[in-house]
Amino acid sequence: MTDLSKRIKRISVSQTLAMAQRSKELREKGIDIIDMSVGQPDFPTPAHIKQAAKDAIDKNYTFYTPVAGYPELRDAIVNKLKRENNLNYTRDNIVVSNGAKQALANTILILINKGDEILVPSPYWVSYKELINLAEGTIKTLETDISNQYKVTAEQVEAAITPKTKILLYSSPSNPSGSIYSKKELEALAEVIKKHKDLYVISDEIYEHINFTGSHESIAQFEEIKDRVIVINGMSKAYAMTGWRVGYMAAPKWIADSCIKLQGQYTSGAGSISQMAALAALNDDNIYTLGMNQAFKERRDLIFELIQEIPGFKSFKPEGAFYIFPDVSECFGKINNYINIKNASDLSMYLLNEAHVAAVPGSAFGNENCIRFSFALGKDKIRTAMERIKSAIEKLNETPA
Repeated sequence: MTDLSKRIKRISVSQTLAMAQRSKELREKGIDIIDMSVGQPDFPTPAHIKQAAKDAIDKNYTFYTPVAGYPELRDAIVNKLKRENNLNYTRDNIVVSNGAKQALANTILILINKGDEILVPSPYWVSYKELINLAEGTIKTLETDISNQYKVTAEQVEAAITPKTKILLYSSPSNPSGSIYSKKELEALAEVIKKHKDLYVISDEIYEHINFTGSHESIAQFEEIKDRVIVINGMSKAYAMTGWRVGYMAAPKWIADSCIKLQGQYTSGAGSISQMAALAALNDDNIYTLGMNQAFKERRDLIFELIQEIPGFKSFKPEGAFYIFPDVSECFGKINNYINIKNASDLSMYLLNEAHVAAVPGSAFGNENCIRFSFALGKDKIRTAMERIKSAIEKLNETPA
């Protein structure tokens, strides 16, 4: 351990993956675990996308790809951004990466120097903090609460900016809260960004199509700040392609060029077969995506209804993504036999061991009072999971005086 670099010691193991591993271990012992910890669609990749991959193999798309991605895929991304988001980019603004996570990592690594601040509304996706740590930046969390659906305000951002502030990083739809920023809210944020010429925005839009409000808004639509906005997106969520590992960024050319330079040295381009599958996905209609979105909406409605019946759980109805993030702090201080629930981590382990339901404690997302449940699984499993959780919570008693 003493020989490990300071770099690797700066980052932590993903609590999401750690919980998934613990669930796997219990499942291997024959315990029926309902896994609500991992965020991936439970739908298979659409047939026409898989067929495009098979065709690509037969057509010998088996050689190195351009670092930034196949030109035709980058053009398809340009067309998607214009068609669906009314954003104008060229091929030179697009970089395809090995998942949206790499696109995000590339951006942070090429913009951040040691000690630079990144403003991150809390709760936030687990990897934001660790990628900032890897870049030796400083995460400056902006606390939000359930009353505003865990969204940061323009006033909060303005008050938090210092001479060291380099980036505002947020997601919409949000992982873990499921909240969505409206055009009006983004416009207010854009007004703040406009006043601070050295401030950049990373807009994580990977859940764009898992949206129950009817429309997606990107902060890149505001021309006054577009040259300082980096849009992160990918194929995993909208097209049920988590394992294909294709993400992308849309950014000013100098940022895109720098990300190509970095990516060229440590992974090169995304897989050739995956890129051709992504091309087929983007060039087809969104019927399959719309169908998934409707299914997730029905699951959202179901889990929100059921979670209201669990004592001590408070939540708003998520507007997007496939997570619900209830405040469970009313359960703290309760006991069951020798188990003392002091925080959300304790409660998460209690639910895993007692209810056999895996979830992720809010501490992984910068919020100590919440637990994240993924509803990217069938309705029957959601019903069973909520029944188990309710039963387990009802077994908790107040700490004796």
